[in-house]
Amino acid sequence: MNFFEHQDQARRNTTRLLLLFGLSIAVMILAFYGVAIALLATEAPGPVMLWRPGVLFWVASGTVVFMAVGSSTKMAQLSQGGHSVARGLGGRQLDPLTTDPSEQRLVNVVSEMALASGTPIPAIYLLDDELGINAFAAGFTPDNAVIGVTRGCLEQLSRDELQGVIGHEFSHILNGDMGLNLKLIGVIHGLLLIYIAGRVILRTSYYSDGALRRSKDDKGGGAILAAALAMLVIGYLGVLGGRLIKSAVSREREFLADAAAVQYTRNPEGIAGALRKIGQLSAGSAVTSPMAETASHLFFGEANGTLSFLGGWFATHPPLGERLRRLGQVPVAAGGALVGSLVESLSTSPTATEDSLVMGFQGRTKTAVGQEGGAIAPPSAGQFVTALGTTDARRLTQVRSLLAQLPDEVKAALQDPTEAANLVYALLVRTRPALQTQQIEYLSTACPDCKQRVGQLYKSIRSLEPGQDLLLLEALIPALKQLDPEAGQRFMQLAKSLSQPGGRLLLSNYPLQLILRKRLSDSAQPAGTTADTLSDRWGDAVNLLALLARAGHTRPEDALYALKLGLSQLPGAQKQPSPNQLPSLSSADINTSLNRLETLSPKLKQAVVDACAHTVLADNDVTPAEMGLLRAVVITLDCPAPPFLK
Repeated sequence: MNFFEHQDQARRNTTRLLLLFGLSIAVMILAFYGVAIALLATEAPGPVMLWRPGVLFWVASGTVVFMAVGSSTKMAQLSQGGHSVARGLGGRQLDPLTTDPSEQRLVNVVSEMALASGTPIPAIYLLDDELGINAFAAGFTPDNAVIGVTRGCLEQLSRDELQGVIGHEFSHILNGDMGLNLKLIGVIHGLLLIYIAGRVILRTSYYSDGALRRSKDDKGGGAILAAALAMLVIGYLGVLGGRLIKSAVSREREFLADAAAVQYTRNPEGIAGALRKIGQLSAGSAVTSPMAETASHLFFGEANGTLSFLGGWFATHPPLGERLRRLGQVPVAAGGALVGSLVESLSTSPTATEDSLVMGFQGRTKTAVGQEGGAIAPPSAGQFVTALGTTDARRLTQVRSLLAQLPDEVKAALQDPTEAANLVYALLVRTRPALQTQQIEYLSTACPDCKQRVGQLYKSIRSLEPGQDLLLLEALIPALKQLDPEAGQRFMQLAKSLSQPGGRLLLSNYPLQLILRKRLSDSAQPAGTTADTLSDRWGDAVNLLALLARAGHTRPEDALYALKLGLSQLPGAQKQPSPNQLPSLSSADINTSLNRLETLSPKLKQAVVDACAHTVLADNDVTPAEMGLLRAVVITLDCPAPPFLK
């Protein structure tokens, strides 16, 4: 399956989840109804009436309302996405600029995998009190995903083993599992709430002398205790039902994630070594947090073994032996394991030789749009679509190699928010001389204190290879997120103004602007209701494809041909009027269209992305600028697009 098919499967699994939830509720309603009939029979002499519609109505209504309130309350608590889950499990968010060696190693491994797969670098949480080996990924979309790692995982695993575990979690990020997992937490909480309430009532009665006396001296107290005991017993059916649902939804995905980790790292011994250590360690993969049961399906390994005596049906993960056996069947490309680290390689790489430039702004870069930079070897449209939502060991190696070649002061900007902002400004002024002069004048007025530093950094990035500008920008995002809110607003405003000197849409900088807008957004949940038809999004698709057509063709007739070729790939194209000229576009028009297209269903997004690729590849001559714009557009549509580098 490709990225979009995985997303569609996640949507189907959501329907399956709701059906299983409904079945669990029905079982619990019948159990409560049986208890109610039994209680009524003890109080009323004569034959027992098994069918009492009024009783069934009130029992069903009370159970459904109770569970619905529990589930909706939990979903409201999860509105912040993975951050809510990580904090609930006792996680501490790591500073991406940490100097602790073991924490820095974790940041390095996560950063490498994110950059190689085209996803934003996720926030990282460390579960300091958990000695077992475990990890999880949580969030509604890749843009708000978090990675959580236990202290045991950090201390017990080698770098290769840690990389295998992180690769497994990135598979869940890329395959759309996270959103389903969060919904699963909300649903399961509704089932668990009856058990929790019964336990609380019993505990309160036990520790309250007055309640205990009343329970012995009067029927009302006895009824309360009986009801609490019934809630505890029947609520435990909810625990078992929740486990069955989690097992039904998650177990097969664990095998897929294990195989993906091998594909991403080209090192089966990494993830296999981590699994073996779980089996050898006394703590195993256990998580002691009270929330472990609710979130057990998120983890790399079995987090809660209290139901293991009931057999594999209730296990959220396959047995370790079976996972190891299947890993032995995963084909591995030649070349062996990958070693090294993002920051370690950065700290040891040589500094590039720099020419002396007046103010640092003279000269032209190899990647500026409009120059005769060599075209990259383009993938076909089908290859581009297939590559989305995945990565491989070759890209991981490329990411390390390219970052290792950065000058020292550019590497330092990855660890400093202010320097990161200045480096973004330097990336944005890599334009034609006339436009560059206009940008520098604006920079002198808007940020006089940073002009000189931007000039110095500009000299250091003159030799960026094609595609490395977007890669560098992605690596800067964690540092940029450390800017305080006021500084962050100033940064975004200045970056937007530099991207559009004089209010003009500058195609050379638009990919950078799109990435900044997408990655620094505060939205935790997907925007809008999913649209299953292109009929009311057709104009937005025309705008997007027209932007890509203009970027790759200087002659209007060639651009119009590319636009029409892209539109012909969309479902229902034969029913839509064919444009006779390219529409006039502004950045506001494009941003609005991208926002609306972002709400399409996965299969329609696949069609739009395929149309984008056909538009760019219409002349079989793809420049780095075109590929950068295509990647940025696809990323804006919530599709992880890995770097296509030489």
